[in-house]
Amino acid sequence: MASAKTRGLLSLLLILPLITLATATTGIRLGIIRKPSPDVAIFREAPAFRNGDACQPAEKIHIAMTLDSNYLRGTMAAVLSILQHSTCPEFVEFHFLWARFEPEVLSNIKSAFPYLKFNVYRFDSNRVRGKISKSIRQALDQPLNYARIYLADIIPADVKRVLYLDSDLVVVDDVAKLWKVDLQGKVLAAPEYCHANFSKYFTESFWSDQMFSKTFEGRKPCYFNTGVMVVDVEKWRQGEYTKQMEEWMVVQKQKRIYHLGSLPPFLLVLAGDIRAVDHNWNQHGLGGDNLEGKCRSLHPGPISLLHWSGKGKPWLRLDSRKPCTVDHLWAPYDLYRSSAHYLEE
Repeated sequence: MASAKTRGLLSLLLILPLITLATATTGIRLGIIRKPSPDVAIFREAPAFRNGDACQPAEKIHIAMTLDSNYLRGTMAAVLSILQHSTCPEFVEFHFLWARFEPEVLSNIKSAFPYLKFNVYRFDSNRVRGKISKSIRQALDQPLNYARIYLADIIPADVKRVLYLDSDLVVVDDVAKLWKVDLQGKVLAAPEYCHANFSKYFTESFWSDQMFSKTFEGRKPCYFNTGVMVVDVEKWRQGEYTKQMEEWMVVQKQKRIYHLGSLPPFLLVLAGDIRAVDHNWNQHGLGGDNLEGKCRSLHPGPISLLHWSGKGKPWLRLDSRKPCTVDHLWAPYDLYRSSAHYLEE
């Protein structure tokens, strides 16, 4: 008769049919992460973070992120990094947006962060149905990638300001510094990159159309990355910015004026009219380009936030044992249990 421990091990092996000797030392494959067993926590519990001695009574810091099983490992690392470097972690409240209810995702967040203050909201994918056109990378075409456009409609009305963050980043500074930035009357603040070739974000048909090419008249448009944004939610609602971006999405379906998912609508409506903040708050592009994801090195200068935007994600490259040098900067925040850890327990 098999012992209880043996039966438990056999049951675990049955629910993890894709694990092989090779994957046992490199982590569970993406397919398994997508559907973890609700009975097995696949993330370690994070320490409990308390306000530091230097913390003064402060307003809540509202952070919004999307929530998806495919990027959950990144989300966990991002949350850990934010809390770990915050002077006042007990004042941080998270607002997670997901497209579908995934109980295993919720249970893993609760088990990894028992003290976390967070809310979860459903983003209705029907809001963008018929408005999304094919981009250069499939991940950019997912409805949840567009949730940031609808953020002001989803989070509670009493939230006046929100910090939106992507799931493929880690914060290595006190997030309160970014949260408190003076918006100077603008609806949005983000690092701005005026040295980038702005014209490449739109197609020839856009620039050759006289009506479209006048879009930026009176503005000095610069590229900004929408994975790190401070948003005046009240001003966004008043200015109907969601509606403005939806109108451009409809044009895109008809005339193909850009290539990159949810980014161009932000640029069309807001480029040249945002509050620029220091570049150290978005050391982006660490995932490489959107097609091949080749390794990139850090830009010179101070760093407060590391962002693996682009095709390559650090957890996948680390698991494949083909990491880029910068991926080792993400690894200390990884709460994921490897399959080897499962078998040891």
